Amino acid sequence: MHTAARQQYNATFSPEKYQAFLDTINSAYGEACTFRISETPVFVPRALKEQLVKGVSDICEVITRPDFRARSQAALPAHLRVPGEDDHTAFLQLDFGICRDAQGNFVPQLIEMQGFPSLYFFQHLLAESYRKHFDVPADFHHLFGGLDSESYIDLMRRVIVGDSRPENVVLLEVEPEKQNTRIDFWGTRHHLGVKVICLSKLKKEGRDLYYLDEQGRRIGVERIYNRIIFDELEKRADLPREWDLTSEVNAEWVGHPNWFFRISKYTLPFLSTPFVPKTLFVNELKTIPDDLENWVLKPLFSFSGQGVKINITREDVESVDNPDNFILQRKVEYIPGVTTPNPAEPSKCEIRMMIVWDKDQEKPRLVNNLVRMSKGEMVGVRYNKGRDWVGASVGFFEP
Repeated sequence: MHTAARQQYNATFSPEKYQAFLDTINSAYGEACTFRISETPVFVPRALKEQLVKGVSDICEVITRPDFRARSQAALPAHLRVPGEDDHTAFLQLDFGICRDAQGNFVPQLIEMQGFPSLYFFQHLLAESYRKHFDVPADFHHLFGGLDSESYIDLMRRVIVGDSRPENVVLLEVEPEKQNTRIDFWGTRHHLGVKVICLSKLKKEGRDLYYLDEQGRRIGVERIYNRIIFDELEKRADLPREWDLTSEVNAEWVGHPNWFFRISKYTLPFLSTPFVPKTLFVNELKTIPDDLENWVLKPLFSFSGQGVKINITREDVESVDNPDNFILQRKVEYIPGVTTPNPAEPSKCEIRMMIVWDKDQEKPRLVNNLVRMSKGEMVGVRYNKGRDWVGASVGFFEP
């Protein structure tokens, strides 16, 4: 999107550089990445960066209000409420589609938000690998707030490990070795030394949690860096476990599960800013909009775009099983704004602004970003099969 940086990058791109770039990523943490990585980063011009930062600020202003927990209480499913909730989320992801306004300027529009961790370590590797192998302007940045590589890792260590020893901190997932984003788990282990563990391997005695290390020694768990999606866990009745996650234990959550529900699509109707398309709870509709072609129907609690309907009818809205768990969101049109070597096939993009909120800090802190590129109707693998210059990427922002 930044014209000069894009032209320079495209002019010096080569398939050989791309393969060397992939080799760097695939060897960094001991296993190759399992999802497609785009041939290019996105170069974000200053005007768009300022809008994205303002969008983050507007949304964080709502999330940090004293009444937010009360307003979001109904988002918590009764059977999935976990004790020991902290005062605020530790992690926040804001996904903005890049669109155009009526004057033809780039404008971000919030699509989804998550009070849940993202690929904090993989995205940093990705950015450094683009910079190593390709022509990226030296003064463009992917980290925010004056962070460099060392201070960024130190910040993530402070948030995730805290005052504990790394061996007493676990990254908790369901069968982590099978998850598509597992390269980030290995990155977390690489940089912080924490244990990556499946819920089925976690032991419980009274209120104490522990795991057995490679030598069979009992290692107590003091902090849980949670990567489990609870509504996905519900589908795994086959998974053996000694702890159902809803009983109190002598361990501190880093990224408490309740915030996954509190900060989610459920929050979208609370937001009033130019950077958030109008969003309505289906159960609160007085009338169904006549122009449904301009709306998207989304389940409140789903992951990676599952269950989203983009071409909806009145019957789709009327027939949802549980209207309390659905929203209608005003449709936005992603602009194909990233020029590729094939001028007839520019790419669209979605930029995730990645935020952490250390428990000792008054406000959330924007730290990193994630980009997903697409040439299809939606962002996602099934819409981009067989295409290039799509997939996982990162933004470099004009200073």
